[in-house]
Amino acid sequence: MGSGSHPIPNPDLNQTILFITPPFTQLNTPYPATASLKGFLNTKNISSHQVDLGIEVIHTLFSSDGFTALFAEIDRLKPNLSANAMRMVQLQTIYIRTIGPVIAFLQGRKPELAYLICSGNWLPEGSRFSHHDKLDHAFGSLGIMDKAKHLTTLYLEDIADLIVEAIDPHFGFSRYAERLGRCASTFDALDAELRCDDASLNHDLEPTQNGSHLRFIDRVLTGHLQQKMEQYNPTAVALSVPFPGNLYSALKCGQWLKKHYPGVKILMGGGFVNTELRSLSDPRVFNYVDFITLDDGETPLMHLIEHLNGSRKPEELKRTFTLVNGTVTFFDGSTEPDVAPSDTGTPDYADLPLEKYLSVIEMINPMYRLWSDGRWNKLMLAHGCYWGQCTFCDTTLDYIKRYKPNNATLLCDRMEAIIAQTGSHGFHFTDEAAPPALLRELALEILRRNLPVVWWTNIRFEKNFTCDLCRLLKASGCIAVSGGLEVASDRILKMINKGVTVSQVAQVAGNFTHAGIMVHAYLMYGFPTQTAQESIDSLEVVRQLFLNGVVQSGFWHQFAMTVHSPVGLNPEQFGVEKQNLVPGTFANNDLVFIDRKGCDHEAFSDGLKKSLYNYMHGACFDFDLEEWFDFRVPQTTVAPHFIRNLLTSKAQEIINPDARIIWPGEMPSVNYYIRTKKGKTISMAGLQFQTQQGGFTIQVNESTGKWLMNLFPRILARNKIPYTCRQMEEDFSNQNPGDFRTFWNSQAMLTLREKGLLVL
Repeated sequence: MGSGSHPIPNPDLNQTILFITPPFTQLNTPYPATASLKGFLNTKNISSHQVDLGIEVIHTLFSSDGFTALFAEIDRLKPNLSANAMRMVQLQTIYIRTIGPVIAFLQGRKPELAYLICSGNWLPEGSRFSHHDKLDHAFGSLGIMDKAKHLTTLYLEDIADLIVEAIDPHFGFSRYAERLGRCASTFDALDAELRCDDASLNHDLEPTQNGSHLRFIDRVLTGHLQQKMEQYNPTAVALSVPFPGNLYSALKCGQWLKKHYPGVKILMGGGFVNTELRSLSDPRVFNYVDFITLDDGETPLMHLIEHLNGSRKPEELKRTFTLVNGTVTFFDGSTEPDVAPSDTGTPDYADLPLEKYLSVIEMINPMYRLWSDGRWNKLMLAHGCYWGQCTFCDTTLDYIKRYKPNNATLLCDRMEAIIAQTGSHGFHFTDEAAPPALLRELALEILRRNLPVVWWTNIRFEKNFTCDLCRLLKASGCIAVSGGLEVASDRILKMINKGVTVSQVAQVAGNFTHAGIMVHAYLMYGFPTQTAQESIDSLEVVRQLFLNGVVQSGFWHQFAMTVHSPVGLNPEQFGVEKQNLVPGTFANNDLVFIDRKGCDHEAFSDGLKKSLYNYMHGACFDFDLEEWFDFRVPQTTVAPHFIRNLLTSKAQEIINPDARIIWPGEMPSVNYYIRTKKGKTISMAGLQFQTQQGGFTIQVNESTGKWLMNLFPRILARNKIPYTCRQMEEDFSNQNPGDFRTFWNSQAMLTLREKGLLVL
């Protein structure tokens, strides 16, 4: 890991910021918010540091010393345990002995342990291992590293189950106390949990040296927080809360800081705050923090730094809550615009222990693993969503509605800087939906720079993702995309205003898959007025997409009506009735509604998820759909080969004269020769191409061969000057006899198109 940037302190803004990501987000890679804000402060010469307390806490817990303390805590509490948990306690010596090597293996430091892990008699096995006897089919005889990753992931999940059962019901690797933060219209439950003392939970608490009482996980958390405060001595702490599962830990950090560092100001922002706390009015929240900011953090953060330095009045802050005379007050008097994406700086990963992150495989699915396996540098191609019209989405909020793209040159500059710092060539572009035109330019810039990167992103299944664009993205390093199929019903997709049809989704997914790019589908059930018939037909479409191999993984989620979406703002237009008419004093995002026209959406939940799990593993395609449900469902009306027929139908190719011609490979060599046919001699040219997969040759007449050899330098991917179909036709007509369309459809050109010539 590189040392990162060390800006010269700005004497006019004498502050040091400590950015904190509270537990827990991901095991395999840091959440990007703090690195992005640190990169921005670097451009202002303001000192800052960052810490991912999630990975720090995990490494303390999941160590031999941590396991020793864990089992001692279980012995002290003496909870009632299940048979599975009791067995794990009895095997505690083995767990204590194996945890250190397991963590080292998942960090990539001890790959040789894969053989021992897969031997079947080294890891202790709890209930999570109940189906691992089928792994040989999944991983084969040579996938020993991946098999070992999966087995050690099961091992960690066993321990997580034990912690939940015996120590802390809130624990989870990618979320903590999520229930307390989700749909919390009042602050009562969170406040009570944060303030609980020996009188209310004495069986679960232990006095610390200063006399306060903290739970087992909280003691580990605050221990790391104390160490970081002593190390960096910040004047302000900024807590990033991207998800409900970070909220409790963020406030616990604030509570501890208020007591032990009362002079340090505490700021809070992030994705959860931006969507849930926009109407905050409960003053108790400010017992834990001093300021809460909304939306993009750069300008509000700069204004707060100026305010803390005495050079900006509270009334001139931007999108900031604070407490004034006991009343929650929102200040937004600043007229300064938000920072443009091009001016936010390059994310800086300094201070983060990148070598500590763990690559785990939770599910045996090559696409699904991307969220947990590998260290991905996270970047945004653009601010906001270029489509921004989906009716279920928070389209009224800044992070969606204000679309401002970066340019490909700047993005590649940032990618190169991040690679130099982190040593990682993997990127996850976290946009709501990556714009096809920008992806095309980015892919070309990556190829021009000969930049060896691997990347994946979110997309909308729109028609501009042609076969050729998908092949270009693949050539630049794209390995996967995820996109919203949502409800696979054209009627519902029209209500959602997705701008796509089921047929279009299938064809675009096929384009990506045929290019060698994996596809993940986000699936939705329970959209207003959705009928049982539409739910079953949607499942049948999903089954056929997996059966035909054009979608590799997916995830069902039940529709949630949010206050900032078109559905939430105008529920009557979508046939539903909003129930919670009075906003709460804390979080306000999810809305309760009644759908009188639709089916019982919740009833479909288990069947949809069970079927999808099997489809992702290539199983149970021959099951009748009703077998997934414990109640009567209608027969599907989708034709048995609906998706297959869509994928095999060939639309007439219409070439746009302004489309660019790109050859992503290398220059060919040429051999001129004479061929005799029916007593006539013909001057010929053989153009020989070399690719990663081998070589091929096309044969044309000599004049066409010479023209092609002059053409290729102009259409190489590394050439910055665009070359269009119109130019190609004009050049051909000026230098060759015959019709260009005949040449375009010749066997030589068909071979070039098949081997990689792109029309974009």
